[in-house]
Amino acid sequence: MNTRNRTKQVIWYYSLKLIGLVIVISQFTQVGIAQSVRVADSASASVSKPQPLTFTASTDQRFFFFSDTRNDDNRRVPVSVYGIRAGFLFPPTRNRPNLKSGRVASFKAGAGFYFINQHLDRPGLLPNTSESVTRHLRIATVYYERYWYRRKAFEISTPLEIGYGHSRYERNDDQAKDYEVARGVFLPLGVGVLGAYQFPTVRWLRPLHWFGVNMLVGYRFILKKDIPESQINYTGFYISVGPSFFLENLTADIKHWRQRRKQKRNQ
Repeated sequence: MNTRNRTKQVIWYYSLKLIGLVIVISQFTQVGIAQSVRVADSASASVSKPQPLTFTASTDQRFFFFSDTRNDDNRRVPVSVYGIRAGFLFPPTRNRPNLKSGRVASFKAGAGFYFINQHLDRPGLLPNTSESVTRHLRIATVYYERYWYRRKAFEISTPLEIGYGHSRYERNDDQAKDYEVARGVFLPLGVGVLGAYQFPTVRWLRPLHWFGVNMLVGYRFILKKDIPESQINYTGFYISVGPSFFLENLTADIKHWRQRRKQKRNQ
């Protein structure tokens, strides 16, 4: 248990560092390719229609129900998958009434990275193996997320993603001479429905609207199995419920604050 807690701490430590790096990168990216702020007056700013692109990124934790992960009652058990996504918001090329109120974006596209370190105590999943094993998965994905409703604080979208995954299985036995049992490459395809709510803008607490909550429900198909002769199977439903971080709102506020400071210096 201590090892699992330590692993989660390390995962979130490096995820936060990666988010910080992404924020810095977004500042340089938006200089040449994005205009995402409309200054309504000297006291407020809002995210407006991207001209033409707005950089966005967020952490992503999902709970997958793999076919090969079950309890004693043969019911699927959720597996935590940690990751991060980054991409761009693209403006609509035609008028779409459901995309208004300062949050205009037709779709989002980008890439993601996910990882899993899972203990499996089910002998026989891998051929010629009777011991428990530890599964290490690393998955790189590209995604396209179509917005069907994005108005005020609410948004509904359908993310579609395809990826390239690498798996490695190791025996849970420090005395074993042949530590690694198997490894392989798999190709996942996923589709889902996502609903998100952004917290309102409060003048005396602007960071509040950087955050929100979301719920994602989807299904992942495996186009190519990593170990065909085994009982390993990553096909199944997934769900994600948790906090959201709207990077575009943070970068818009930073740009607005810089403009205000510049205006004060010029006075």
